Amino acid sequence: MSYKIVVDSCCDLTDEMKKWDNLTVVPLTLQINDYCILDDENFQQEDFISRMKANGGIAQSACPAPDAFKEAYEGDYDDVYVLTITDKLSGTYNSALQGKMLYEEEFGKGKNIYVFNSLATAGIETLTARKIKALADNGEKFDDVVSKVDDFILNRTGLYFCLESLDALKKNGRLFALAAKVLEKIRVKLICKRTQEGNISLAAQDLTINRATVKMANIICGELDGKDLSDDTLIISYVCCEERAKLVAQKISDKINFGKVEVLKASGLNSLYASDGGIIVSYSF
Repeated sequence: MSYKIVVDSCCDLTDEMKKWDNLTVVPLTLQINDYCILDDENFQQEDFISRMKANGGIAQSACPAPDAFKEAYEGDYDDVYVLTITDKLSGTYNSALQGKMLYEEEFGKGKNIYVFNSLATAGIETLTARKIKALADNGEKFDDVVSKVDDFILNRTGLYFCLESLDALKKNGRLFALAAKVLEKIRVKLICKRTQEGNISLAAQDLTINRATVKMANIICGELDGKDLSDDTLIISYVCCEERAKLVAQKISDKINFGKVEVLKASGLNSLYASDGGIIVSYSF
């Protein structure tokens, strides 16, 4: 059976994934005042972050229109697997579902289309897209791929992040899931994690970004202690702080033996919300 994978641009792509011939990326839109760009292969992280700083750290995003997803589902494929950022932080998941409805209204239900809610962003989408590909390439039936990937997202992935500034999240209304007391401590460096519902929760805090990232690495190592992760992957996504990302990767690798460790430049949407100096840690287990 032929298949296609459709992801939104919150998926941090590796060089290997960029070569997949059955992968389509549906970009979000990024905007700073009158400056508006697509979050696609032309995104320049350093330039965008510089523009954000000049604008007081403020930028906005818009999810793709349902028609963009509908067009991505077209083509001679039996199965279409769709993957988006958590529905708790963006309307992209709902847009992808509406795109499915539009496609089926126009072309009927001749192909299988399923929209996965990643319950996260960044490296979780990267890991999930790879999981879809591995199962589909192995000849798994559509329903089995859906079942196994949904289980993978919910029960076999984790995500933490530590940011220099939470201003972008706060100004775009993305901190609603954090307790009010957290907002009072906004000047300290917060370590946050993805909940099973796809929200943001507070895991810890510290006074400086360097101390906080080390603490985050230790928390992750404590959670994963004793697990055999030789077949699993650790992904560190970063925004204008590659050396910090490499340090976090090393701190975790010193204690946990992941089969693969990757350090990736964050996509546009992830760069907007993580902001300058932000680190997002994603992993499977």
